[in-house]
Amino acid sequence: MSIRINKDKCVGCNKCIEICPGSLIYKNEVNKAYIKYEESCWGCTACLKECNVEAIEYYLGQDIGGQGAYMTVKEKNKNLIWKIYKDDEVFEITTNRVESNRY
Repeated sequence: MSIRINKDKCVGCNKCIEICPGSLIYKNEVNKAYIKYEESCWGCTACLKECNVEAIEYYLGQDIGGQGAYMTVKEKNKNLIWKIYKDDEVFEITTNRVESNRY
């Protein structure tokens, strides 16, 4: 699993459902998003970039120093603010949203 959806933060906007290329995200009976087959998640971060309430947490692999760390992202003034949570620390990285979608 590479993502987890925090139902307490989810506002039911459905953006993650619409953007998921694997059609893995659904909504429950109270309109909150959830990932049906966690093991099938590609880790593409499309849903992460669409969630503006930081309800989707992306887990960082141990191979890149994650060791239990995860990140969220929020859009602000055409920028993406990436927050990395590791132990008791929070690190922020700001990127331009347009530039971050170039491959």
